[in-house]
Amino acid sequence: MSEHKHGEMDIKEQEKTFAGFVKASIWVAGVSIFILVFLAMVNS
Repeated sequence: MSEHKHGEMDIKEQEKTFAGFVKASIWVAGVSIFILVFLAMVNS
């Protein structure tokens, strides 16, 4: 087994996956806030 050399691994797929996760998290947070505001307005 070869020794690990820092910085030689191709991490493009991991970066794309993480970027997608962050984008989805932002969308979910935005939709959740919108739903909470809408429910607060309708219920008041």
